[in-house]
Amino acid sequence: MGIGLVQVSHISRSFGGHLALDDISFTVARGEVLGVIGRSGAGKSSLLRCLGALDRPDTGHIMIEGHDLTALPQSQLIGLRRRIGFVFQHFNLLGSRTVAGNISLPLEIAGVPHARRNARITELLSLVGLSDHGHKWPAQLSGGQKQRVGIARALANAPALLLCDEATSALDPETTTSILDLLARINRELGLTIIMITHEMDVIRRIATHLVILDHGRVVENGPTLDILAAGTQLPVTQALLSETQPQVPPAIRARLVETDRPGARAVIRLRMGGAAAALPVLSTLGQRFGVDATILAGGTSEIAGQPFADMIVCVGDYSAGVHDFLHGLDPSLKVLGYVPADL
Repeated sequence: MGIGLVQVSHISRSFGGHLALDDISFTVARGEVLGVIGRSGAGKSSLLRCLGALDRPDTGHIMIEGHDLTALPQSQLIGLRRRIGFVFQHFNLLGSRTVAGNISLPLEIAGVPHARRNARITELLSLVGLSDHGHKWPAQLSGGQKQRVGIARALANAPALLLCDEATSALDPETTTSILDLLARINRELGLTIIMITHEMDVIRRIATHLVILDHGRVVENGPTLDILAAGTQLPVTQALLSETQPQVPPAIRARLVETDRPGARAVIRLRMGGAAAALPVLSTLGQRFGVDATILAGGTSEIAGQPFADMIVCVGDYSAGVHDFLHGLDPSLKVLGYVPADL
């Protein structure tokens, strides 16, 4: 892991007697993509404001590049905020400025000379795939193009940290994918540290290397995304968030699913594997080693943070102790969902 760019230590924040953030702590390594997810009211927006130096926690400390945001005077916070870029859900572009003018604004505020501004704008337009759109007005752009302008504007002052507040929530699925691909490329090519605030688990799966889950203002999960997704946690909030993207038992199978094993029945199991285990030929191994047939009912293998991740519902015939031990060795969180007749 790289050097900690962001260190959040025991911060709390209250509003009108309501504890929005309750003893929050985590570290973000330089070059990492951290996803922060939680349901409505979990504290995501309050955390974002504190991270962006737009609000101060009541207690605790936030260190960014070695500077304590909670201790700096307002005059020094202004300079530090230029090291933090913001990407907003609803773009927040100025309709009275062209695309180039919107990207230019933070450079103008920072006092960057005209020639350097123009060179930087050209560079950023190319980076976000809008080289021919600098003269256009925001009203002439699609939602995805507006967000690309928002990303370019956020990068104008070459920040060390990019904060994305529900950056894809207002976009359709295809555009969401293109924006996440762009952010992943920026992270990869520029080494930029990104914190993604979202309520969508699919966004986390696509881009986040590490994950923090908030619930009622507290951190309930914190670690590598692949580890958390593969662990099969029993926490209700995590289960609820994971259910949005995890495979489900097909209705025709679920209708005949029973809890008790019986002679000739086939077991229906949920299997999660991350890293090298996800690339193993598990089903063919079951046939070769145990003489057991197995069928994938739902799910499959995808990629999380550049590593393979398998999440599937599998139907296995003759679910013996040996078969269980083999699969449990690959997935300690393996769960038998029930049993179905052999003719299914």
